[in-house]
Amino acid sequence: MNSNAESINEILNNVPKERIDAFTKLHQVIVKHLPKGFEAAISYGGLGYVVPHHIYPSGYHCKPSEPLPFAGIASQKNSINFYHMGIYANPELYDWFVKKYTEQCKHKLDMGKSCVRFKKPDEIPYALIGELMTKISVKEWINMYETIYKK
Repeated sequence: MNSNAESINEILNNVPKERIDAFTKLHQVIVKHLPKGFEAAISYGGLGYVVPHHIYPSGYHCKPSEPLPFAGIASQKNSINFYHMGIYANPELYDWFVKKYTEQCKHKLDMGKSCVRFKKPDEIPYALIGELMTKISVKEWINMYETIYKK
């Protein structure tokens, strides 16, 4: 869901009504567990959780006018998608997440490199997502990003 929304509330208000409760709850869980320094923001037209420019002035190397992305959520055609760059960048965190997901969830994990797709809103493991959000500090994410991605 890439929108022209100008605020987080505008994004939340435009989620399809059958997903609004789950999407809003997911957003609230993420915000509650964000380490200090990360902020909820509009990121690439969607709802993102970023390192703001006042902490990391360089921004994202692909588009420096955008803050450094870390995570995001989107309501797509067939699913609610959760994006987390840490599970893409850190193989140990990826393994931890997959293991915990398999232990805690009865349904199959539908996952890309950094994207977890939830086709049924009632299958979102909110507590696990909350715990995942606490695993990387802003400083750790900036160091990881600069080591792996920034040339």
